[in-house]
Amino acid sequence: MMPLMPTKAISPPRASHPLPFAYPKTHQIAAADFAQRCENKKEARLPDRNFSEINYRLDCRPTVVLLPGGAPQDFVARELRLMRCIPFRTLALLLVSSLLAPGFALAQQDRRAETRARRTQNQPAANRAPIEAKDPDTSQPKQWNAGDTTVTQMDARHAVIGGTEPVMRIALATDLRAATVSTTAGLMSATDFAQTFVPLDVARVRVESRLLSPLPMVEENFGLRIAGLSSRAQADAQAQLIREATSEQSKAVLDVETQTWGLLVGPRRSREDAEIAQARLEDAGFAATVIDLAMPINGSIAQTSARQSGPERSSPNSLPPPLTRSTAGVTPEMKKINAAVNANANSKSSASSGSGNSAIRLTSRPSVPTRELIASTVNSGKLFSSNAPVLFASDDETKAPVRFNDKPYRGRIEVFANTRGLLTVVNVIGLEDYVRGVVANELSPGGYPQLEALKAQAIAARTYAIKNRGQYMSQGFDLLPTTRSQVYRGLTSEQPLSTRAVDETRGLVATYDGQPINALYTSTCGGRTEDAANIFAEAVPYLRARECAVEGRGGLEPFTIKSAREPADIREEQHVPLARAAALLSIHKLGSIAVRVSDSWLSSPASHLEVRSWLGSVAALAHQSLPTFGDDVNLPGAFATALSLAAFGESRADTLLNNADVEYFLAIRDANEVPAPNRADVALLLRDGYLSVFPDASLHPREKMTRGRVLHAIARLLENRGLLQMQKGTARPASDGTLILRSAKGKDQPLRVSGDAYLFRQIGEAAYPVRSVILVGGEPVNFHINTSGAVDYLEVRPAPGGAAADRFSPFSNWTSELSPGAVKARLGRFAQGIGTLIDLRVVTRGASRRVTDLEVTGSEGIAHVRGGRIRSALGLREQLFVVEKKYDADGRLSSFLFTGRGWGHGVGMCQVGAYGLARQGWSYEKILKAYYTGIELTRMY
Repeated sequence: MMPLMPTKAISPPRASHPLPFAYPKTHQIAAADFAQRCENKKEARLPDRNFSEINYRLDCRPTVVLLPGGAPQDFVARELRLMRCIPFRTLALLLVSSLLAPGFALAQQDRRAETRARRTQNQPAANRAPIEAKDPDTSQPKQWNAGDTTVTQMDARHAVIGGTEPVMRIALATDLRAATVSTTAGLMSATDFAQTFVPLDVARVRVESRLLSPLPMVEENFGLRIAGLSSRAQADAQAQLIREATSEQSKAVLDVETQTWGLLVGPRRSREDAEIAQARLEDAGFAATVIDLAMPINGSIAQTSARQSGPERSSPNSLPPPLTRSTAGVTPEMKKINAAVNANANSKSSASSGSGNSAIRLTSRPSVPTRELIASTVNSGKLFSSNAPVLFASDDETKAPVRFNDKPYRGRIEVFANTRGLLTVVNVIGLEDYVRGVVANELSPGGYPQLEALKAQAIAARTYAIKNRGQYMSQGFDLLPTTRSQVYRGLTSEQPLSTRAVDETRGLVATYDGQPINALYTSTCGGRTEDAANIFAEAVPYLRARECAVEGRGGLEPFTIKSAREPADIREEQHVPLARAAALLSIHKLGSIAVRVSDSWLSSPASHLEVRSWLGSVAALAHQSLPTFGDDVNLPGAFATALSLAAFGESRADTLLNNADVEYFLAIRDANEVPAPNRADVALLLRDGYLSVFPDASLHPREKMTRGRVLHAIARLLENRGLLQMQKGTARPASDGTLILRSAKGKDQPLRVSGDAYLFRQIGEAAYPVRSVILVGGEPVNFHINTSGAVDYLEVRPAPGGAAADRFSPFSNWTSELSPGAVKARLGRFAQGIGTLIDLRVVTRGASRRVTDLEVTGSEGIAHVRGGRIRSALGLREQLFVVEKKYDADGRLSSFLFTGRGWGHGVGMCQVGAYGLARQGWSYEKILKAYYTGIELTRMY
């Protein structure tokens, strides 16, 4: 339905779909003139009410928002009185009829369907009570017909919103030549004008658009340009990539002023088509600019794109264009980056038509229809034709939903011809059903199975949808099913856990100061989120920089495993690895090892009785018979021979090494002092790294070995031969002092840790004895299980992703290396005329340490790239990075190495971080309030 615009600029109701069309200014003046005459006659009066917002429908029924406690609005009361005026209603209907033609491609749902309550399993629509509001004068309840109006109630604290579930319009496709709609049940259809569904005799329909009359002439003077490529070769390579990604053909052009190459992408287009093509290129990862081809290509290029693609913004009240990410390495569960679009930005712009909302445009010209939709089947041929949008539905939506191109969707499928003469296919669906198809794709339950995180995602997705509803109204739909809005894949993508999260948070949205927030979220924030002002050039009070972790060391307490055993008393650096060797041999029952080793115990000579005992344990572990040892077994030469016999059952060195080999490997200062019977064994153990030498490269063959050197040799040999019963794995987050490992079958395997277990934590290259270790997940671990099934030795290497809540993401850390030519090409439109690229320098960083001002230095000038466009311009996953310059052998700059964290724009909720916090026991409410500053959760319906 087309609403009649009021004579004064009145904002649309909050939490309601924006107006689909705007009348030309001349018709508004005519309506206002007649309204004034009607009011002068004073033919109908209504008592003033506290109506602060009103929206006229074609059937002259108002859609209102009740705000208690507000002052009466006289002009609204006057407009309501005018709606009671019969002559006015008659003229309004005639005026609308004269403007409307049967061929209007309205591409908007019936407003009546939007205002009536949706039928649900829990509460049939027929049983819903009408919404009650009190008359401010009499304090008596007043009944409002929920079927005629959309009423939103807010209490004084803005804590509860009452209303009906909104209907969403999601564009499944925007430029099709033909669409196939089907169902396994009974297929029904209706036109946007009739809204009465008629059963069809077929279950599969093909819809095409047919030309009725010549399309209006549209000036096609606009094109797309990618600039700043340093050579023709780079331009050709970029053209190839664009052709593979988008099927767009490109033409290389030389900019004589800057002596750089560029690309003209695709044919001449209208401005609107150029902007749509620009969005498609951005989705594919290419930064293109809309230019006026009437202007000269060389020299100054007219930046005509309404998307504000330049480095500096002229309006502080609007957000920059949605930023895109590189498509390399995209995983299904990580396609979480949202387009950062402020829904209010569109309403702040001035409209060329003079209407109050510049975002409102007709989806088809109000003239003689130029196209009609033809529905046909393979067997029966043409079924029907329609000048209006056609809606398709199933007569059994639950068991046999309607399908578009054989993919099932909840709700209805609407098809209409867009301004380009092609088909737009829209899924008309309730908000909750839409969110079910979003959550499973934005935060995969398979990869991130935490209910509280999925609940947080459901609320964020629902809030984003409400805030950005009508974002693409000029094209006949609300949102896209891609990362430019939210990833939506319909019924088949839904999963039980994510559906449960949606159902258990039904109607909940995040609000700030009583209004739904623009709930931006990012895939992986790299440990910290950023202020919206530093990325999108507009300060938003609830989108502030936040730590993506439990703050303070106390937040790591749940992941801590402790032991009552006192760590080794080590003060000397050379004894650090010996403490580990002693612990490994102690748990394998080598015997006669001190309960708590110390520097003095390790540096003392080992007696021949101790060495005999230890070698006996080696023979038992190696399943060898116990050899005969002399009293000199604690000397290096005799010890080498005895260790070989205990571990291998024979002297392998005498067989495997000849005399030349022995002399070669005995590269020590006192090699001549090694007894002849032991020389080959000493040489073999030195070659394999089992025997250690002193700092002066000597072995001291005539001196007794210290306990530490003996234990080190035994532990190294047993470990390398696999004779120690050690196991390896990757830890999951510890819980209540329990070691949890991920098994080969993908299941968590808990292991009890002994109260007196040996604990070691790797710091740098060495493993140090400690009283406690922290396992946040992702740590490589070595461990030993004793006969009682408990872990008595645990050695932990820190997780490479650190302890941030988003550490589970594969993009928590990344690197990217680009040549100077590649950097110049990517920054071309932001750094034109600077000559050869010389340097990149970070000038400023935001609150999260993201780059907010990047200085680009060339041989002929300096340019700056600022804000959120830094990431998209460079084609990096994030702008939380550091830059390192690399040089070739001649000292010339060869490449830039970007080392960074995260994936996305870094503003709002971190999706993988939400999962990490949920693993720590956080509720969905606590998660949302951690990322969105100062918000409240409000139930809309």
